[in-house]
Order: sequence, then structure tokens, then C-alpha cells
Amino acid sequence: MVKGLVKVNCPAGLHMRPVGTLCKQAMVYDSRVEFNYKASFYNVKSVLSVLGACICADEEVELVCTGPDEQKAFDELKDLIENHLEG
Repeated sequence: MVKGLVKVNCPAGLHMRPVGTLCKQAMVYDSRVEFNYKASFYNVKSVLSVLGACICADEEVELVCTGPDEQKAFDELKDLIENHLEG
């Protein structure tokens, strides 16, 4: 298991467009990918799950990756969330 805090730098928070991009990338990995946010876990491979978390701009979430490619999934998704999602 690899986990760590990730800051959501998307100006409008995680709404439909950036969540679609994030989920599409998360599905590339064999590992389970989740957000731990406000004491609940959200499946990052599910658009509805991530949208249900209602994550706003500049908030921190814990990204948790578990599985055979967990380190690669964590590193690449962390970079995507912090640097490449646009709103």
C-alpha cells in the first residue's frame, strides 16, 4: 500500500471534466485506487464515487493505492491531480 496527501490544484475543484480525466487514468492501473476524504473512502476509478466526494479546489485528500503497480499509480496520479487537471 502506498498513500499520501495530494493537493487538488484544479481551480474549480473536482467536477465532471477533471474527474473524467482522473478516472480514465486511474483505470489504467491494476491497483485499487481510492481517496480517503473526510473519513470516507471513494473509488477513484468511479466518476460517480469521486463526484460524490464533493472535493473543492485547494483541498487535500489522501490518495491510497494498493496492488501490483501501486507505486507507479500513486506517483502518476499524484502528479496528474497536483499539476495537470484543468477546470
